[in-house]
Amino acid sequence: MADGEESWYLCKLLRFFYSLFFPGLIVCGTLCVCLVIVLWGIRLLLQRKKKLVSTSKNGKNQMVIAFFHPYCNAGGGGERVLWCALRALQKKYPEAVYVVYTGDVNVSGQQILEGAFRRFNIRLIHPVQFVFLRKRYLVEDSLYPYFTLLGQSLGSIFLGWEALMQCVPDVYIDSMGYAFTLPLFKYIGGCQVGSYVHYPTISTDMLSVVKNQNIGFNNAAFITRNPFLSKVKLIYYYVFAFIYGLVGSCSDVVMVNSSWTLNHILSLWKVGNCTNIVYPPCDVQTFLDIPLHEKKVTPGHLLVSVGQFRPEKNHPLQIRAFAKLLNKKMVESSPSLKLVLIGGCRNKDDELRVNQLRRLSEDLGVQEYVEFKINIPFDELKNYLSEATIGLHTMWNEHFGIGVVECMAAGTIILAHNSGGPKLDIVVPHEGDITGFLAESEEDYAETIAHILSMSAEKRLQIRKSARASVSRFSDQEFEVTFLSSVEKLFK
Repeated sequence: MADGEESWYLCKLLRFFYSLFFPGLIVCGTLCVCLVIVLWGIRLLLQRKKKLVSTSKNGKNQMVIAFFHPYCNAGGGGERVLWCALRALQKKYPEAVYVVYTGDVNVSGQQILEGAFRRFNIRLIHPVQFVFLRKRYLVEDSLYPYFTLLGQSLGSIFLGWEALMQCVPDVYIDSMGYAFTLPLFKYIGGCQVGSYVHYPTISTDMLSVVKNQNIGFNNAAFITRNPFLSKVKLIYYYVFAFIYGLVGSCSDVVMVNSSWTLNHILSLWKVGNCTNIVYPPCDVQTFLDIPLHEKKVTPGHLLVSVGQFRPEKNHPLQIRAFAKLLNKKMVESSPSLKLVLIGGCRNKDDELRVNQLRRLSEDLGVQEYVEFKINIPFDELKNYLSEATIGLHTMWNEHFGIGVVECMAAGTIILAHNSGGPKLDIVVPHEGDITGFLAESEEDYAETIAHILSMSAEKRLQIRKSARASVSRFSDQEFEVTFLSSVEKLFK
């Protein structure tokens, strides 16, 4: 009797849900149609606004080309790509209006341009309009202690909306990796959209780190120790990777900076027909006047690291390897050694990391031999590279490594991480000769540094010559040719 009543109640419950299915379907369909109509209406309004703004004084429509680069006043390789791309486009399309969406509200447009010249020796030939965004805090990683990738990506949509409401371009190029803004500008703004990908927001390597429960800067120790949390995070990563692939596939033109990035973007975005490798521009020519032979102002050897003070750059590995080198006295004949870390600080989080690195140097007892140079002018950077014997790089799976190329062009012997762009594209043999060295662990770095310093000056000179000859393919001129060829589709 009880079983019969349970079956009867279950049957009534199923009928109740079935009776709600079609009304619910109709409501959902109606809401979707309303949403499409609203979005289409917004698109029409934005198109009308664009026509009014793009009309020049002589009555002709001017093409508006916009770059989305919220941190354009930073001093990293991504910013060098931005300014070189703008310069290349201004040469080919001088009549266009150029816009940069930036969140650097504490400086003026003129100060940003002066900073680009001071740091990169780049001066634009035509004016640029800066659209200052007030909601950049929405893409700060510090705002999202958990679910950082999702939080920053959703935040970029709101930041992109703010940008779109202020200026509707004809051509939109995301030059900083905010792929979630691409469908916004393409389908709501009606723009031709392109993207230059320095580093995929998520990669199969990140998935493997979580899957294998390895500790990393993006995989906290408390998660690796808990199998359940690791599985939850893995599912989260897989779902995010799927969505990332969808938004990335909206791009009409995709440019990637290395073979490593290409492999990941092809597996995630699946847009091989419009994806090209465009190596980032490195100011190779500027370093060619530095003599290759060792002519030191001070005795001893200088080790230099060039890169922004971001967590993934793994500066602690450099300091620990340097300390291991000194503590083991691997270099007996060298009168003195000094490590100089040169880089840009974008915000307070980066400044905090520098302070942590200073404390690490003190804890290891090497603070007298380690210096930090933050946001220094280009000429000062060049002076340090001219004095350096070794250039250090320690980022795991660095997408490319402009700092690596600059060190090689300047004549330093590069010691880079055995992964990513440095391994696949940069520190590779040139005409059969070695161009640098690769390492992974503290021990590897310390031993390789000792090995380089134990070489004869003639052997080091031979490596310097091979390295400098190999980096001509990363010049500004080569970048302009490949970049303009890749984006040509956006202007048809």
